[in-house]
Amino acid sequence: MRYDDTNVFAKILRGELPAHKVYEDEHAIAFMDLMPQGTGHTLVVPKAPSRNLLDADPATFGPLMAAVQKIARAAKRAFEADGVTVMQFNEPAAGQTVFHLHVHILPRFEGVALKPHTGQMEQQEVLVANAEKLRAALASA
Repeated sequence: MRYDDTNVFAKILRGELPAHKVYEDEHAIAFMDLMPQGTGHTLVVPKAPSRNLLDADPATFGPLMAAVQKIARAAKRAFEADGVTVMQFNEPAAGQTVFHLHVHILPRFEGVALKPHTGQMEQQEVLVANAEKLRAALASA
């Protein structure tokens, strides 16, 4: 399949759709997931157009994973999490729903299960507050 530049993440990258951005460099951006499976659920997206891991230029992965590590460390601190889950899906059978390579970062807490991905959007006030916490943790790193 070919990369479709009308996907929601491509539109966010071009500034056509809003996002609660927490980080951006020349290679990647990170923003709050609108339908989080847990507190602080963040997405890290490379700027390079790639449908998923299977078709991405290998040069994309170094800078992407550096951003993932930076965001994961900050998320663990910002939300006082016990751990961090990092997930990435490829193709519909594996759970991919947006066809632009992206990595999920989920702060995890002992005894707290992830919420199902139901399509229920989080309240904007919660997303704003979580983004502020994460940006503060990144600034103090």
